[in-house]
Amino acid sequence: MARRDAPRNRPAQPVTATSAGHRVGVTRAYEAHAHHDGTRVLVDRLWPRGLSKQQVAVDLWLKDVAPSDALRRWYGHQPRRWPAFTVRYRAELARHDDLLRLLDELRRRGPVVLLYGARDTERNNAVVLRDVLEERAVAPTSTSKGKAK
Repeated sequence: MARRDAPRNRPAQPVTATSAGHRVGVTRAYEAHAHHDGTRVLVDRLWPRGLSKQQVAVDLWLKDVAPSDALRRWYGHQPRRWPAFTVRYRAELARHDDLLRLLDELRRRGPVVLLYGARDTERNNAVVLRDVLEERAVAPTSTSKGKAK
C-alpha cells in the first residue's frame, strides 16, 4: 500500500499549475504518452521525424504558434543564440493572441502538455511558450501601463 503514495513518473520538464488553470507540461514528442498528460498539443511547425500520429498521440497541432521558419532556421538550436531566440520568439507570439487565448482556454479545461521535437529539453520553443502562458495566467486582466506611481 505504501507504493500508492510514491511519486508518479515525472514529465521531462517541470509542470506548473496556476490559479488561472491547470498544469502546463512540456514533453518531447518522442517520449511515451502518459495517461495523465491531458490535452497534448504539438507546438512545432514540422511533424516529428519518424513518428506516426498514433505514436505522438497528439490532440491538436498548432503549427502557427511555433517559431517562424526564418526564426527556427536562424536559431538552429545553437545555445549561444538562446537568449536572442527567446526575445524574438516572444515577439512572434505576441502577434498570435488568438492562439494564446486558445491555449489559455484549454488549460482552464484541464492539464495541457506542449509537445516539441527538439533534442534539447531545456532550450526549445515549447519552454518559451510555457513561460508565456504562465505569465499570462498570473498577469492582471487590466493593464497598469501608463498609470502614475
